[in-house]
Amino acid sequence: MHLVIVGVTGLVGQKLLEVLEEVNFPYDRISFVASEASVGKLLLWKGQEHRVERAAEVLQQKPDVAIFSAGAATSLEWAPQFAGRGCYVIDNSSAWRMDPACPLVVPEVNSGEVRGNSYIIANPNCSTIQMVVALHPIHKVYGISRLVISTYQSFTGTGMKAVRQYEAERDGNTVPEPRAYVHPIFENCIPQCDVFMENGYTKEEMKLVNETQKILGDPAMRITATAVRVPVHGGHSESINAELKSDFDIEDIRSLLKAAPGVVVLDDPSTATYPTPLQSQNRNEVFVGRIRRDPSTERAINLWVTADNLRKGAATNAVQIAQLLLTRGLVR
Repeated sequence: MHLVIVGVTGLVGQKLLEVLEEVNFPYDRISFVASEASVGKLLLWKGQEHRVERAAEVLQQKPDVAIFSAGAATSLEWAPQFAGRGCYVIDNSSAWRMDPACPLVVPEVNSGEVRGNSYIIANPNCSTIQMVVALHPIHKVYGISRLVISTYQSFTGTGMKAVRQYEAERDGNTVPEPRAYVHPIFENCIPQCDVFMENGYTKEEMKLVNETQKILGDPAMRITATAVRVPVHGGHSESINAELKSDFDIEDIRSLLKAAPGVVVLDDPSTATYPTPLQSQNRNEVFVGRIRRDPSTERAINLWVTADNLRKGAATNAVQIAQLLLTRGLVR
């Protein structure tokens, strides 16, 4: 199998290489693609030097699987060309997520959407991924009618520009232009992830709405969200209030979560046991705690969910999709 990593020099691209090595992902050949500024550079990985190539060069080699982590514009231009050559594209950008013809996949939730005739497979937004992993087992048994979400998202989700801004502010240096954020991120919270839309919500908040409805297969689910950037290096956190369609036993909710694939439950108030983004850093699981009934309304629960946004929120999920392609015999 010929595997391609598009956007290999970015934060997610580098994390992809870590995850691929950790899971010993099988391939016969691997190609690295990045922007024109990086073409020709040599990257050392697994003891070998790999030259960074142009997408057009690699396309002619008819690869089997390409994982894109280079932004929506690159994906819109190149993903259809790779797919047209019979290459499965796993795309980390927002370009194809809401396209009805493209499955939006979180393997623990809707792996059945990965089919042989779907050559562009969208990786959901990082904050959506961890939330649906936690909510899926509950929704499957009880049904969810409404979600109220507040996120606390690492600035690393914005990419290298945000990292450079944070480090300059932390060290008291001049922030390089263009800035990732209008406001300082160091020792601050910014209630704006992505640009604002006409309805007053940001694109990030609407991703939580639209992507969750698509992945859970429930377009009638009522969802509202507030997404916030916080000065945390790795890991997103979410406070989730979920109104269920039927009454529940809180211990059954805990049991469902403990049995769910990809979920780790940390929930013991007596010992201050609950997940934090620091605990989820460099981990591939989704961590859930603060599980409790909401006494202010009927049939509602509160959850606190954390995960590494560069791993399960991006790289790990993409690699898991690639593994599905292998195990189902769609690529060899």
